[in-house]
Amino acid sequence: MTEGGQRQRTLLRGTLSLLAAAAVYEAMARSGYFAPALLPTLPTVARTLVASVADGSIIEHAAFTLYRVMFGFALSVAVGLPLGILMARFSRVEHFFLPLVSALMPIPSFALVPLFMLWFGIGNLTTILIVFYAATFPMMFNTWSGVRSVNPLWLRAAGAMGADEHKLFWKVIIPGASPFIITGMRQAFLRSWIAVVGAEMIAASDWGLGWVIFDAKEFLNTDVMLASLVVIGLIGFMFERFIFGSLERMTVLRWGMMRAAKG
Repeated sequence: MTEGGQRQRTLLRGTLSLLAAAAVYEAMARSGYFAPALLPTLPTVARTLVASVADGSIIEHAAFTLYRVMFGFALSVAVGLPLGILMARFSRVEHFFLPLVSALMPIPSFALVPLFMLWFGIGNLTTILIVFYAATFPMMFNTWSGVRSVNPLWLRAAGAMGADEHKLFWKVIIPGASPFIITGMRQAFLRSWIAVVGAEMIAASDWGLGWVIFDAKEFLNTDVMLASLVVIGLIGFMFERFIFGSLERMTVLRWGMMRAAKG
C-alpha cells in the first residue's frame, strides 16, 4: 500500500471511531435517562462551541492555556533534555538525580497546586511551574533511557572510523536516542495538558480552559464544559499529528531508527 493510501486508511479509521463514539454519546443524551442539563445533545454542544468561537471568548481562554502549556513545556525540555543526557553519560549525575526522579515523578502535579499557591500566589507563575513540574520528569527519564540504550557497537564502530566525541554525540548518540526523546516529549506534552487544566481550575485567575470548565460547573453549564473539552482535545490532536508527527518524520523515520506503523 502506498503512503498516501495508508494515510487515507488511517484517517478513515479515526473518523469512524469518532463517529461511533459520537453516536453512542448522542444515544445516551437522547435516551431520557439523564437530564438535559447534565448530558446535553451534540447539537447543543456544537451551538455553544460555535457561539464561543464567534464571540472570541473560547479563543482567548485557549490562548492563555496554550501559553501556560508551551512556557512550562519549553522549560521542561530545556532542563529535562540536558539533564537526561548528563545522567546517562556521567554516573555521578545519574546517582544524584535518578533517586529524585524516581521519588518525585509519581507525585501527581495536581497535589502540589495548593502548596504552589501558598508559595507563588494565584496566576500564571503557579500554573506554569505546575506544568514544568509535571513535564520535566518524563522528559528526563526518557532521555536518560534513550541515551543508555544506544548500541555500544555503533559507538565503537564510529570511534574506529575516527569520530571524535563531538561527532559521536551528534551523529550516533542523539539519533540513536531520538525515539526515546520524541516519546519523552510526547509524554511531557500530554502531562502538561493534564497539569494545566487541573491547575487552572484552582490557581488561575479568570482565564484558561480549566477555569472555564470549573466556572461552568458552578452554574451547571455542561454544554460549556463539553465545548471546552472539545477545544482541549482538538489542540492536543493537532499537536500530536502535526507537530510531533512531523518531528518524528524528520528525525527517527528519516534516520531509519524506527519504521512507520503498517495497516
